[in-house]
Amino acid sequence: MKTKIFRPEKRAVLIQGDQAVVEGALAAGVEFFAGYPITPASEIAEGFARELPKIGGKFLQMEDEIAGMAAVVGASLAGKKAITATSGPGFALKQENLGFATMVEAPVVVVNVQRVGPSTGLPTSPSQGDVMQARWGRNGDQEIIALAPASVTESYELTIKAVNLSEKFRQPVVLMLDEVIGHLREKIYLSTSDEIEIIDRKRPAADQDPDQYLPYQLTDDLIPPMADYGSGLKYHTSGLFHDQSGFPDGKNETAKLMQDRLHNKLHNNLDQIILYQKDIRKDDRVAVLSYGSAARTAISAVNTGRKDNLKAGWFKLQTIWPFAEKEVAELAAQVETIIVPELNQGQLIREVKRAAAGQAKVLGINSYAGELIKPEEIRALLEEVL
Repeated sequence: MKTKIFRPEKRAVLIQGDQAVVEGALAAGVEFFAGYPITPASEIAEGFARELPKIGGKFLQMEDEIAGMAAVVGASLAGKKAITATSGPGFALKQENLGFATMVEAPVVVVNVQRVGPSTGLPTSPSQGDVMQARWGRNGDQEIIALAPASVTESYELTIKAVNLSEKFRQPVVLMLDEVIGHLREKIYLSTSDEIEIIDRKRPAADQDPDQYLPYQLTDDLIPPMADYGSGLKYHTSGLFHDQSGFPDGKNETAKLMQDRLHNKLHNNLDQIILYQKDIRKDDRVAVLSYGSAARTAISAVNTGRKDNLKAGWFKLQTIWPFAEKEVAELAAQVETIIVPELNQGQLIREVKRAAAGQAKVLGINSYAGELIKPEEIRALLEEVL
């Protein structure tokens, strides 16, 4: 469905990636932010503190990151589109309540503007070191959607997408910028309401009998209608495995049924979740697969290499999780070598190797001390491989 957005007119602006996240969230209908200031994500909190009161929304600076995550889960259960923002150390603190959001199927968006870790690390330097934490940071088997913008425009567009995906699938979504993208300034165009598809969560019918409402009903699409707290439809919310009523019953079969549903509601709809862009020609022998700020370097290296007749192409992931396994397998069948530049010691390359399954050689280029990978580093490896 389409709804009125915060910025009704289309206009060009020069803003940071962090500011674009604020604009995208407001455009998607976000009305609640709770969090704690942390570099390099503080501009996001500042933006919401300034803009949310103008539209009747709520901004809360909480006492810590744990409380910030708890507050957005509570706001989501009350029917509001809710978002929080943080960086590495704060993302670590949010994991428990992020797992709770997964279990109770609360639509929330968590923005992680990554910096160099572990621990406090380098607060103002870029990193992609939280990729695996986004997927496996919580205890137990759990599903997550994680998106990674590579520009200010994508920060705006993928924030809207993140909110829509969280609402559609009753699912936490992580938006993974890095310091470079968060603080980069670019000219972008803010869209009008007619140009944006806005998705709201599925709610029970207006005539729903309160005594018959099942908050975790096993529906055909595996996504139960979600009533707002305070709407008159009462239900129990628990981090324990629960049946369709929301109450825990302690049965092994209930745990399996629920975990299968949480998994399948995403994996049955990968075509709606997995986003990527590519430029691979039929005669390209090498592909550079990248994401986030590293993708800017990769695309630059490939484009300049092509001017010297290097047979190389690029593949940019916008969805990190669920991983684009099928698409990477197809890429591996098309080229001889895949190069994976990352601002870490080698995290997503493990998934690339697994998906490639020996069809193509997979090589990594890594920078993990707060410095960007240079185009000439990728160009040198391209020339060596070719």
